[in-house]
Amino acid sequence: MLEGKEILNMLKKVDALKEGHFVFSSGLHSEIYIQCALLLKEPNLSEKVCRAIAEKFRHEKPDLVIGPALGGIIVAYEVARHLGVPGLFTERENGKMKLRRMFTIKPGQKVLVVEDVITTGGSSQEVVNLVESYGAHVIGVGAIVDRSNGLAKLSVPFQALVKVTMNNYTPEECPLCKQGIPLDKPGSRKS
Repeated sequence: MLEGKEILNMLKKVDALKEGHFVFSSGLHSEIYIQCALLLKEPNLSEKVCRAIAEKFRHEKPDLVIGPALGGIIVAYEVARHLGVPGLFTERENGKMKLRRMFTIKPGQKVLVVEDVITTGGSSQEVVNLVESYGAHVIGVGAIVDRSNGLAKLSVPFQALVKVTMNNYTPEECPLCKQGIPLDKPGSRKS
């Protein structure tokens, strides 16, 4: 099983740990950004981290795996492949998580929600709510990185491969904004 230190080394190796002034999809700001897409673009590394997530939930025997677009697409596919089940993803339509592309979830199915990075848990919780609206049972949420500082608000069990403690600021409290440091929005759905 991969250890947190190994995952951090993988992220550093592919230059996925960035420093600057960033805004996340949650709207929070930070001086550090983890761009898991740089890790997930490497098939051998993607396979390793997603296998580790799959192993954390294998005993629950999920019927399918689902993740939010964009960050959860590759993770959902790879985790599902390791579990031998279908892998789906949700998309935003008019600001709301939806199932599209003729994807379906059946009542009673056991579903694992996965994500690349959790900051507040907001997107993952939206997926949990969507899955439950179909009458399915969410067995948990898995992620590569938990950067929520223990503040992720999820209604189901949550496990991440690595926890990274970072400062999170509201835009009003952000010292980087007050210093006039330009804001970068990599991967953010906020404009």
